Amino acid sequence: MNTPVMLMLSDPVLYIGLGRGLLLTLQISVMSIALSFVFGTIIGSMRYSGLPVLSQIATTYIEFIRNLPTLLLILVSYFVLGLPAMWAATIGLTIYTSAIIAEIIRGGLNSVPEGQWEAARSQGFSFLQSMRYIVLPPSVVKMIPAIVSQFVTAIKDSSFAMAIGAYELMFKGTILAAKYWKPSQIITIYVVISMVYFVINFTISMIARRLQTKLSIGRGSIGS
Repeated sequence: MNTPVMLMLSDPVLYIGLGRGLLLTLQISVMSIALSFVFGTIIGSMRYSGLPVLSQIATTYIEFIRNLPTLLLILVSYFVLGLPAMWAATIGLTIYTSAIIAEIIRGGLNSVPEGQWEAARSQGFSFLQSMRYIVLPPSVVKMIPAIVSQFVTAIKDSSFAMAIGAYELMFKGTILAAKYWKPSQIITIYVVISMVYFVINFTISMIARRLQTKLSIGRGSIGS
């Protein structure tokens, strides 16, 4: 039976449109996640360092940025900085997510027993060497659930890019909803989009759990 939904689902235009939107969503998400992890680790380490200037700079950044809407940062990147839509979305997401990751990193580092620092100092390690070889590796294992949770949020927040005309998944879905204008078709489009987001985020969560389990084997808990 050729119902409106079946006719839509048999139309290649639907899959081409959603596929292109998904590609841009993944590009924005992957780049912002990678950049956020790097900058978040640096900023979180700065705040934890105890060095007055570095700590104050990091604290100011974290407290200011995490109290701003992600959409506002994307709009500023687009209208004020004049970046192309894809890069404006990526930079806006990176600025916000970096602040959240930095706070997660700082919290994880605060859970490190003083004994690990003493062990590092007894080996003649500098602060940076201690962080790299002794403190951060076991700490990151503990932080994986919180970090992944924020990365999942970043993927969902990439949909804010539609506000600046980036043809990501949600925007493509909205355009297709205007083409397939019947209620049953529109509902189907957004159900498909919901399932795509669910599959991506659920897969990331499952991989993260397995990675945490694998990294925890033989390492033990922090301070053990």
